Amino acid sequence: MAEHTFSVGKIRLGAGAPLFVVAGPCVIESEAHASMLAERLAAAAGELGVPLIFKASFDKANRTSVASYRGPGLTEGLRILGAIARRTGLPVLTDIHDASQAGAAAEVCDVLQIPAFLCRQTDLLVAAGRTGRLVNIKKGQFVAPAEMRTAAEKVASAGNEKIILTERGASFGYQNLVVDMRSFPVMRKFGYPIVFDATHSVQLPAADGKSSGGQPEFIEPLARASVAAGVDGIFVEVHDEPAKALSDGSNALPLEQFKPLVKRLMEISRLVRGWDHP
Repeated sequence: MAEHTFSVGKIRLGAGAPLFVVAGPCVIESEAHASMLAERLAAAAGELGVPLIFKASFDKANRTSVASYRGPGLTEGLRILGAIARRTGLPVLTDIHDASQAGAAAEVCDVLQIPAFLCRQTDLLVAAGRTGRLVNIKKGQFVAPAEMRTAAEKVASAGNEKIILTERGASFGYQNLVVDMRSFPVMRKFGYPIVFDATHSVQLPAADGKSSGGQPEFIEPLARASVAAGVDGIFVEVHDEPAKALSDGSNALPLEQFKPLVKRLMEISRLVRGWDHP
């Protein structure tokens, strides 16, 4: 199947387009913090000439513990994301967890993300598709790559072919994930751009009891391997102080490592995608 191509703001995605990056904090911790990260990431991406989509969640509904921080909520979170989009000019991505959130999120955000745990929720996928926004479906840890065809078809049934599919590792044993590089060519056959989530793939779910652990030392080798395997984009959660992050800090990429990592990924991308980044 020929790969779909489309644009998000000034960013072109799909076959023949340059590698793009989705980056930002796991969750909005405060307006000041999210804005600072967006501006720092935008500056780094601008210097490298790499297309960037900013991501942050207004709610993390699948935290391990009921006592864990979830975010500012829909109304305040979307206000913050809207302000960041206006200030930086970046396209913005956020998760939605319920069909009722799709419309409001689509008024502010360029990309609606379906969390991995919800990739089979038909009403959610169809609602996201109906908004006309780009929909990023994260592959569930519990599904095979081939099963993502039907997830994409649910979004497309609403008349929306603006879909990207994101690999984030598969469950393996207890509290561990493994990335099968075969998933990239398998999912590419469905005709949509493919993204690799390099930070959630090194997560150790619930390993710390009331929160997840992680192995951030494997972010770069997995990211480099995925670019070599031909993914269209890289997804990384970034934090200036991962040890103090309110969500998923143990598998976040430190902010100071973002630019050097992306620069190295672009070098691999030049060879694989044949695109001469600035």
